Amino acid sequence: MSVPLAAPPAASAEAPAGPGLLSAVRVLASRAGAMCLVELQKLRRDRTELVTRAIQPALWLLVFGETFTRIRAIPTGDVPYLDFLAPGILAQSALFVSIFYGIQIIWDRDAGVLAKLMVTPTPRVALVAGKAFAAGVRALIQALVVLILAAILGVAVTPNPLKLLGAATILVLGAGFFCCLSITIAGLVLKRDRLMGIGQAIMMPLFFASNALYPVAVMPGWLQVLNHVNPLSYEVEALRGLLIGTPARLPLDFAVTAGWAVVGVACAGALLPRLTR
Repeated sequence: MSVPLAAPPAASAEAPAGPGLLSAVRVLASRAGAMCLVELQKLRRDRTELVTRAIQPALWLLVFGETFTRIRAIPTGDVPYLDFLAPGILAQSALFVSIFYGIQIIWDRDAGVLAKLMVTPTPRVALVAGKAFAAGVRALIQALVVLILAAILGVAVTPNPLKLLGAATILVLGAGFFCCLSITIAGLVLKRDRLMGIGQAIMMPLFFASNALYPVAVMPGWLQVLNHVNPLSYEVEALRGLLIGTPARLPLDFAVTAGWAVVGVACAGALLPRLTR
């Protein structure tokens, strides 16, 4: 009698999974981090840039802040105007650092650097995210200078490390969004002079249509509407709530700022190839 053949081993229910979402995120983060380090290497060759860029926010605090604190022209309740102003100047300095990053992209294109980066395996989103994070780190370095000056002037900044970390996070997210906005504009206009004009045209309206200089309650109705759709306003509100303890909608502020940052990276990454044509 024949012996029955042994049944073959059961096949595994699932084939070995390929690189998962977590692996893809790690690769993207590592390449974005590498791009950020490349960007920050430029600071080692020109450290005076940080000092010169800190002059303007310092003047806002010293001249505008001190003057309006003395004359009490802007009602800020129980909060001294200089304390009220300092977080707005932090957000302003991050905006001014990042809004012209698109010019750097155009310089990279003209030097042939961007074309070389585009043929590497690095995803376009990682290229943009690296530049956005570098803009955030630059903004943090400049913010440190502004915070030291604010402390010297007597601004009551919180010593709570968690709140300071939250302020640093919202500052990086805001700077990253405005960096991506600049790269998006660069991908549309393709010229340095056009980008300079558009950057100047949107930078000051973004600043003055936010709550950086004055409370929302004293704005005319049409300006309040603009304030509510202005990403800078949510960044300022979060910074103010974290640093000096004024009322803030922190979950909403972080959600809006992070959402704009994600949208900015996606848009800038989609338009990046136009710069190499």
